[in-house]
Amino acid sequence: MKLTMVTSNAGKAAEVAAFFGGLIEVGHVSIDIPEHRSNNIAEIAKEKARYAFGHLNTPLIVDDTGLFIDALAGFPGPYAAYVLNTLGNAGILKLLEGVPGRDARFITGIAYADEREIRTFTGTLEGQIALSPRGTNGFGYDPIFETGTRTLAELSLEEKGRISHRSRALSSFRDWFVASRGVPSR
Repeated sequence: MKLTMVTSNAGKAAEVAAFFGGLIEVGHVSIDIPEHRSNNIAEIAKEKARYAFGHLNTPLIVDDTGLFIDALAGFPGPYAAYVLNTLGNAGILKLLEGVPGRDARFITGIAYADEREIRTFTGTLEGQIALSPRGTNGFGYDPIFETGTRTLAELSLEEKGRISHRSRALSSFRDWFVASRGVPSR
């Protein structure tokens, strides 16, 4: 079975392809998708999938991820990509200077679309914002998001793939997809 991952982020596409490890062949397409506004990550992913399927007319998945920092009242939340592009990791760290509580969570919504339906799946990863960036792997907020004693950027792709918010959402999707679409499991 072949599935298209629609994202402008090649790092995400590589993570998704590695996650499925050949069970599902994952292609990558980058198209500009208007950003749906909502505080609900799954709703954003659903609308992105609706738009992408309308243009590509092939079974696909999209994702949307939010970073929710407790000390910042959930900021940047669903605006994580915009904030990363404007403030960057350095800006987030600046906002948290002197703040003792650095609890945060990533929430990823995966949306699958085909000619029959659009379905959403979510995954959450709890952690905290590091005092400074660490690690060279990953992308985005990975160098400043700690889970346990390491940042996501200090984990290998395989390690991150076992615990990440995206892999948790993808696991739910995979379980549903294999059961409902008759994909042979390994």
